Amino acid sequence: MDVLKSFSKFLAVAGCAAGLSAVFATYASAAPNPNFHIYFAYGQSNMAGNGEIVPSVDQAKDPKNFLMLASHNANAGQRSGQTSQSIKVGEWYPAIPPMFHPTENLSPADYFGRAMVDSLPGVTVGIIPVAIGAVSIDAFVPSKYQAYFNSAANYIQGWAKDYDMNPHQRMVDLGKKAMEVGVIKGFIFHQGESDGTDDNWRNRVYDSYKSIVDELGLDENEVAFVAGEMMNDPTGNSGQGSCCSSKNGGVAQLSGKFKKFGLASSSGLHGNGRDPYHFNRDGVIELGKRYCSEMLKLIDKTIDPSAPAVDLVDPSNSTVPDAPPEEYGPYGDAPIAIPGTVEAENYNKGGAEVAYHDGNKGNEGGKFRKDDVDIYQPNMGMVVGYSQTGDWMKYTVNVAADGEYEISALVAGENGTGSFVLYMDDVRIGDEIVNDGSGLSSYTVVSGGKATLKAGEHELKLEITNDWIDIDYVEFKAVSGSGTDTPVDPSTDPSTDPSTTKFANVRLDVQNEATDYAVFDLVGNFVGRINALGAQDAKQKTADLVRNGGLYFVKSVNGSAFYKFSVTK
Repeated sequence: MDVLKSFSKFLAVAGCAAGLSAVFATYASAAPNPNFHIYFAYGQSNMAGNGEIVPSVDQAKDPKNFLMLASHNANAGQRSGQTSQSIKVGEWYPAIPPMFHPTENLSPADYFGRAMVDSLPGVTVGIIPVAIGAVSIDAFVPSKYQAYFNSAANYIQGWAKDYDMNPHQRMVDLGKKAMEVGVIKGFIFHQGESDGTDDNWRNRVYDSYKSIVDELGLDENEVAFVAGEMMNDPTGNSGQGSCCSSKNGGVAQLSGKFKKFGLASSSGLHGNGRDPYHFNRDGVIELGKRYCSEMLKLIDKTIDPSAPAVDLVDPSNSTVPDAPPEEYGPYGDAPIAIPGTVEAENYNKGGAEVAYHDGNKGNEGGKFRKDDVDIYQPNMGMVVGYSQTGDWMKYTVNVAADGEYEISALVAGENGTGSFVLYMDDVRIGDEIVNDGSGLSSYTVVSGGKATLKAGEHELKLEITNDWIDIDYVEFKAVSGSGTDTPVDPSTDPSTDPSTTKFANVRLDVQNEATDYAVFDLVGNFVGRINALGAQDAKQKTADLVRNGGLYFVKSVNGSAFYKFSVTK
């Protein structure tokens, strides 16, 4: 969860024809409530609401722990339970249908939210509803909306005026306001009847999502997207047919565009009997529940028991105290020992621009830590990837003794790309470390030259100098004869470096703590790296790693264990 600033009362400005950006002001004092989950609901008429409303069921009372953030000013006469006859944009209300335009009806978003609340006790759900009947996806794309509305039908322009002719910007403004009090967890989307669902359309759907995620500073790895299929009435919709079920294959292919994607099926749902586009009431309700089922597969459902219950009248009363800033220092609470291995993902605590800089927002790999540094896990331990020029990470290290050290690193990258340099206390050390071009799936140990280091605690900085290098670790080894090396019995510790071509003096040992291992083939060539807990786990992961059967030697990075395994393929 991003630590964001506190919620403040929305400052309504009469006659806001020029837009809403200026009135979404905030005042810092607290963080958003992690148990207030907020979702965008957008698209065209099926999302806007075409199911029949049954007032005694849908409007009889405020739905439990379910709110909407009004996306435009409207008359509230059709919404039961309101104390005012007007709804003001940017204010929270009970999520009573119709949530979109007051002339519309029941939306899948209505029963999506109710189902989410029922599925997650302790969570309050909020909906940001922005939809326009018959609209093209271009209406939600920043680079296309203006040209689209200039030539759109008059009735589409009329609805678009409720969003100042810019639905994208309305969603961004409301998203900023929502993030003051809660956490944006995802999007539900239904659109396509007005467009083809080819790759052009899929790219624009992704753009409509990504532009909002980027403007709000969110992480694609944490913000889910669930699309709904077009109506496909198995009964023929009482003779009306289904206009757009042939497009559902294209909708499903949206999965290739998103980091977290779900598909709400329309299978078995019926139309309204009046036209070939819209679901009936039961279909709308069931589709909403299917959106819920898909969303639950994608989001972090952790409940924070320490957070207060969300105030359903004024959510600004439900924010939580700001967490103190993370203190700068070593990730493992102790400096990394040199000689030894510096795992790339174990950069210091302290946050962005203090412990690291990453120009790409969000953890692309989605592994290990919540920071922006991109960490993922290939067939080995954790690695830092998606590295771009200017990115950097810092590590607190402790050098055991004055002397000269050899530097090497286990890295991967394509030919002609990927390199980094090292600094110790802001002084450049060693050579530029460049990947050998074997490909992003082939990790090799490359040399970083030598450096003379002083004993004691220091700050090591790793800075990317050329895009696209994946980094597993950097290793410092004492140079023999420099005064830093310690005599070693080769029968008990061969101190084998994966950059060498042979593996000798192997001993078998027992080890019961999870650690990283280098794997070598029978003739001593370095094969790859695994992370395992004990011998049995190491044997299985070695078998998973290697392509061919045979005898393999496995050495722990910290030198505590050595194994010899026979693998059958």
